[in-house]
Amino acid sequence: MTAEVAEALAAATRDPEMLRAALALHRNELPIAERILKPRLKRDPYDFVAMRLLAELATRLARFRDAEVLLRRVLELAPRFTVARSNLALLLYRANRPSEALAELDRLTDEDGDGNPALRAAAFGRLGDFAEALALYERLVAAPDAPPKLWLSYGHVLKTVGRVAEGIAAYTRAIALAPTLGEAWWSLANLKTHRFAEADVAAMGAALATPGLAAEDRFHLEFTLGKAAEDAGDAARAFACYAAANAHRRALIGYDAAATRRATERARATFTAAFFAARPRHGLASDAPIFIIGLPRSGSTLIEQILSCHALVEPTDELPAIPQMWHALGDDPFAAVGSLDAGEAAALGAQYLARVAPQRRTDKPHFVDKLPNNWRYVGFIKTILPAAKIIDARRHPLSCGWSNFRQHFARGQHFAYDLADIGAYYRDYVALLAGFAHAQPGAVHRVVYERMVEHPEAEIRALLAALGLPFEPACLAFHENKRAVRTPSSEQVRAPIFRSGLENWQAFEPWLGPLKAALGDVLDAYPAVPPALSP
Repeated sequence: MTAEVAEALAAATRDPEMLRAALALHRNELPIAERILKPRLKRDPYDFVAMRLLAELATRLARFRDAEVLLRRVLELAPRFTVARSNLALLLYRANRPSEALAELDRLTDEDGDGNPALRAAAFGRLGDFAEALALYERLVAAPDAPPKLWLSYGHVLKTVGRVAEGIAAYTRAIALAPTLGEAWWSLANLKTHRFAEADVAAMGAALATPGLAAEDRFHLEFTLGKAAEDAGDAARAFACYAAANAHRRALIGYDAAATRRATERARATFTAAFFAARPRHGLASDAPIFIIGLPRSGSTLIEQILSCHALVEPTDELPAIPQMWHALGDDPFAAVGSLDAGEAAALGAQYLARVAPQRRTDKPHFVDKLPNNWRYVGFIKTILPAAKIIDARRHPLSCGWSNFRQHFARGQHFAYDLADIGAYYRDYVALLAGFAHAQPGAVHRVVYERMVEHPEAEIRALLAALGLPFEPACLAFHENKRAVRTPSSEQVRAPIFRSGLENWQAFEPWLGPLKAALGDVLDAYPAVPPALSP
């Protein structure tokens, strides 16, 4: 930290106005802080201490672009303001931009010799550099005062690389240090293979009764208790726990099912056969990407695991590049895509490949991007990458819907915390893909989960043929692949295909009325498309 920064920070601690703003932020009285900081910066646009506080306020209000702009301006004015640089690195990490976060952390290390090693480890993990991440975590947890959330993050990486017993030990250590840490309990449940003892259930019940329990800890514990009750065969108790967890989670997020419906209808109206016929030479002619789309919990990780065994295919992760690029097109992305000329579309295709390059570790000709939500952007994908392959992972709507309702997702998937929202989302997905199949016949290869379970070899051969890949016997032994897997299906895809997931919803059918009603004729027609949704 330079003398200039130290002097500015010292002056701020003596300034009554700045003290009031800092106190308001500490109390989470954001409107009060905003009323102090904005006029102050208008009077003095070079007050980088006030600017950093305003960036913190913007972050808490989920105004992430504003926060990034403010923090970058702070660092223009005060490049050695290490707190601001650490804030920027954390913001970039949370925005799924780990390479940029590491670049800021590298500069931070040069400045103060530390560089936030816990955040650095997390960023390495996000990039798939698990060896570096584990080395850092192992050094950090060796400290006698290592905090519980550090043990939790360490457990996540251990689980991802298949060191499950060590991961369980790390989660258990986190719980021992913080018995109310709901995410640690849920991380055990999220292994899908862990079973809880009666003493565990009692401990979670006691944690739930803790006065002042944080909302995040509450819903994690409720999800976990639902899993414990389901494993014990108590469907009524399990559903009650899951329903409470989902209600508490949904109260903390904003999801507008009507907005998803409007976007689906706009996509169907935009990406038509005429749209693509008018753009025969648009986009970058690269067949490197293989997109796996669909809903979460639909078998996408299984498909990726199968493809990862092929000599020509590299698995990566659920990459955020496509939705980030879509939203960067402006307030009306549909209109923006419609106005792209051939060169601009090709440039966006090249931009996508550049964005995902840090996630790649080999020179194999193809790689998998398995972000399920990319179903919403299939038209955009085919506009900028016309040679890209797309696989639609589809699972029975009640089985898939129930699996989403009983699952807490670390980020995103805001539709998944209400049965009616899940049904509407599934219906929109079917509708959009039906419209796209009419616009681009054969552009999407559908893999029906139930068929994959019943006839794996035939379905795997058909999958590889659709991708233009030669058959390789290793793809049939996908469960022997020891690669790192981040998703909730990590332990399931390390075992042979199982049938139990086909009927997991049946014990809960008495409570699935809202899901069925929202699905409507999509449920009756599955796996076909109901006539009402056909173009």
